[in-house]
Amino acid sequence: MAGLRMSVVVSATAFLLGLLFTHWIADSLTLWKSPETQTDLRLWTAATYYAILMHGPPQLVYLYAGIALLGAITILWSLRDGRAGNLMFDGGSIFLYLTALAVYLYSVIPNLSANFATLPLPFSSATDTAHLPPFPPTLREPTLELASCHLVCSVVLTGVLALQAGRWWAEQADVDEDDGDGEEDYERDGDETGVETDKTAEEANGEVRRRETAKAKAS
Repeated sequence: MAGLRMSVVVSATAFLLGLLFTHWIADSLTLWKSPETQTDLRLWTAATYYAILMHGPPQLVYLYAGIALLGAITILWSLRDGRAGNLMFDGGSIFLYLTALAVYLYSVIPNLSANFATLPLPFSSATDTAHLPPFPPTLREPTLELASCHLVCSVVLTGVLALQAGRWWAEQADVDEDDGDGEEDYERDGDETGVETDKTAEEANGEVRRRETAKAKAS
């Protein structure tokens, strides 16, 4: 059961990380860029990507929310065991997981809804990029903030995967240690059985010698 829970957590976290990595298409245009390189074309490209996200099928939102909720419930379920490994690794995992959810719920989603849900797309693939309208100053900060929030979520979810890997390694070490103790007990029991067998054989030989000695004296 523990292996199944860990598989669900890792799968849900990896799925959410994959979603965040797809945003790198737009985030790479604005993250860690100097003001000189943040041209209107880069900013319009990122803003257009976010606007396309907001015009996507609503069913995808329910799917993503369900997977995120499944991962959180599974980690919380693991805490019920009360073992030290679960409290340490799963406790850290749920903290990081909830941090990512909080950043997305309280920063990313409100930002997208307020600034990009009704954003008119400024150009199509046939539009000459040299004649793009100036990028609105009111959208510059929200666009940069989205990229930063996506990066924060990616980092903390990577931490969840690292903690789950650490938990798996610790459990494997415990299993190997238990197997080693079992083999030592088996060998010790075998040695004790061998000693008892030797003692029994010696006692039998001594009894035979006493009987032969008694017969010799009687004759």
